Amino acid sequence: MIPRPGKRTLDRLAPFLLLASLAVARAHAQAPEGPISPRPGVTIQQPPPQAHIKVQATLVSTPVVVHNNKGEMVTNLDAKDFQITDNGVPQKITHFDLGTDPISMVVLVETSSRIAPLLPEIRKTGILFTQTVLGPSGEAALLTFNDQIDKLQDFTADNDLLESSISQLPAGTSGAKLYDAMAVAVEMLTGRSGPIPRQARQINDKPVPRRILMILAEATDVGSSAKLGEVLRKAQLANITIYGVGLSTTRAELQTKPEGDNHIRATPPGTFGRPPIPGSVQTPDSEDARDGVNLTDAAIWTIQHAENQVEDHALQVAAAATGGSHLSTFKDRSIEKAIDEIGAELHAQYNLSYAPSDTEFPGYHDISVTVDRKDLKVRFRPGYYLP
Repeated sequence: MIPRPGKRTLDRLAPFLLLASLAVARAHAQAPEGPISPRPGVTIQQPPPQAHIKVQATLVSTPVVVHNNKGEMVTNLDAKDFQITDNGVPQKITHFDLGTDPISMVVLVETSSRIAPLLPEIRKTGILFTQTVLGPSGEAALLTFNDQIDKLQDFTADNDLLESSISQLPAGTSGAKLYDAMAVAVEMLTGRSGPIPRQARQINDKPVPRRILMILAEATDVGSSAKLGEVLRKAQLANITIYGVGLSTTRAELQTKPEGDNHIRATPPGTFGRPPIPGSVQTPDSEDARDGVNLTDAAIWTIQHAENQVEDHALQVAAAATGGSHLSTFKDRSIEKAIDEIGAELHAQYNLSYAPSDTEFPGYHDISVTVDRKDLKVRFRPGYYLP
């Protein structure tokens, strides 16, 4: 048992206890509330450097279009019929859909003075986008470009609003900053989650919205600071598919110049300028053998070097790089017909997704999609680039 101090002992300790309590109180009163300023001449200790986290693609989606030997689209396949490889390594399909995934789209329209005679026809296409292309659960934004880029309509699911915006497309200047406009459109679509799908045959429970860039333009670029290759790199990483409707300057000239004019170009840049091979669908791939230009190889080169390549075929290269298609409107295909054909493809194409098993390998990743059936032609995006 510890003895309790007597009164005399407490009286002796009282002055010391008082001094101690005053010292503690003074220390609390003088303690700074914020950070302590360093003394002159004293080196400040720096925190350890933070490791830079490099985020790579965690989900790769590719649109897949399958035709039979008659050129007809095949729509009765299932996930088990497809095999996907990434740099030669087989991948597990985590999402499978046939034309029902919701669409988030940017409609990019050239309004330069060169195609001014075609604007009345383009202004009538709004109902095609809302009824044929987007479907009941899609959304779209509207951009125009010439010397400058203008956002006429942000993303909306309001059909009337989108149709009204397209019907009022303004005429522009003579410039054509195509690549800069594509860069803006890709930025708008990147990360866009899209509307919630009403139906989707999914292998997991994560819906995969389809991000679509629809370009109505020539293939000519004048004055852009953006590089086509860099734009396509970002489009691939964001799983954006590019479709092109080639506006024909020759057709515009025919609608404005007298019949005796001999200065009309026979084949405008960016368009096929001729009907498709009999019995086939006209796509970048179908034109490769005819022109001696392998657009898929050109697209891969352009992306690997982040540069501009085959400038007269810019829209075809963009479509080939992302799994889309480019349709000419020079002769027997009107602008309305081209949009209608693209809409039909979007609602009859397969959307396959997978999580790459190796996301640490930098550079270009080749994608290969095959179908376990004979006599079928498969179109898909050729790959993507990891920096």
